Amino acid sequence: MQPPLQRAVLVPLIVACALFMENMDSTVITTSLPAIAVDIGEHPLGLKLALTSYLVSLAVFIPISGWVADRYGSQTVFATAITVFIGGSLLCAVSTSLAAFVASRFLQGIGGAMMVPVGRLVLMRAVPKHEYIAALNYLTIPALVGPVIGPALGGAITLYLHWRWIFLINLPIGLLGLFLVRRFIPNLRESSVPPFDWRGFALSGFGLSRLMLGLSALGGHLLPAEATALSIGAGVVVLVVYSVHARRSAHPSLDLKLFRIPTFFNGVAAGSLFRIGVGAMPFLLPLLLQLGFGLNPLQSGLLTCATAVGAMFMKTLTVAILRRWGFRRVLSLNALIAAAGVASYALFTGATPHLVIIMVLLVSGCFRSLQFTGLQALSFADATRQNMSQATSISSMAQRLSQSLGIALGAYVLELSSVAQGHASIVAGDFPPAFIAIALIAALSAPFHRRLSAGAGREVSGHSAK
Repeated sequence: MQPPLQRAVLVPLIVACALFMENMDSTVITTSLPAIAVDIGEHPLGLKLALTSYLVSLAVFIPISGWVADRYGSQTVFATAITVFIGGSLLCAVSTSLAAFVASRFLQGIGGAMMVPVGRLVLMRAVPKHEYIAALNYLTIPALVGPVIGPALGGAITLYLHWRWIFLINLPIGLLGLFLVRRFIPNLRESSVPPFDWRGFALSGFGLSRLMLGLSALGGHLLPAEATALSIGAGVVVLVVYSVHARRSAHPSLDLKLFRIPTFFNGVAAGSLFRIGVGAMPFLLPLLLQLGFGLNPLQSGLLTCATAVGAMFMKTLTVAILRRWGFRRVLSLNALIAAAGVASYALFTGATPHLVIIMVLLVSGCFRSLQFTGLQALSFADATRQNMSQATSISSMAQRLSQSLGIALGAYVLELSSVAQGHASIVAGDFPPAFIAIALIAALSAPFHRRLSAGAGREVSGHSAK
């Protein structure tokens, strides 16, 4: 295999294999949440913990992924991460209670925390900046196959077999990934690795996990109200302590100084508002279709996969769009369009033709995909080789936290809507306020993107600002 081909095509496709497994798992489970809730005797909204525990685990352990890869080699860490992910999948398949299921998902998250960021780090170091967007498309197009077939596959497995088989499908995919990683991924490592900030890692990990545990427990599905408030308060306090620690540490586990880079701040911090807004979609939409409209898991999965089809189509146009109009114009305008698409879900009713739902989801997926790819490319536009590892870790952590927060907030607004309308169980009329609330959060990112300079990230986008 010639090195240029391996750099441009093979490495992104191998990393995409890991992304495929993670995205498949995430999308398959969302369609099956109502069935899982019935089987283990839990309220459907309580299953949000199965999603947020995984995302929080990712966020907690992602900061160490870059240092571990630099120290022990990207191939070694990548292969170990896939193994841990497979182990967590097997434990999910045999779980019989919410606590065991949440713990198994947390273990899966540990594997994912090392797997995806390290794979992205390999990619970022293997290609020059002017090839970033093309490489990201190589990376994400195969990985989007998971979200395309995942909802329908999850629905079919749940309807005709059993939801436990959803997690067993990770075994052959993971074994294929292990083979490809061992054969083709170079074991890249840095010659000089600074000492790891274990104290900062403990502070950030504890603070983030306590904060997100409290936010995810809103509604009383896991903790009483007093314990939930205490968890949120403790998380905030510990994170403030970490911010003080990070300013004093020579090599903090999360280098907050990176947020001084305008493009990084805009892509990660401001972009998190958009991700919070749309992060609840994989949770809310299947619940609407199944609990609200009475569809079975397979019908729900076939409808929701339209979003991923739209996202896949948009990947073919992203490079040309960003080159023509640049990051500032695309991100600021597209954030509003994508947010409006999310808000339009509030208009769905049980009488809405399925073809209309599919078309709305398809178009919405296009604009969301454009925003996600643009934010990701902008985040690394001005990163250097020296801080690329930190930038990758922080970016990945922020993405998972924002998705987790989106699920927690979306579920909480949904529950408030149901209680306010006096419904004993979740019905279709409870969903519109939740969709509108998270759409407004997504739209809040637009003013921040508007503050970018006209030529921001031009080395990556290829846009020539006049």
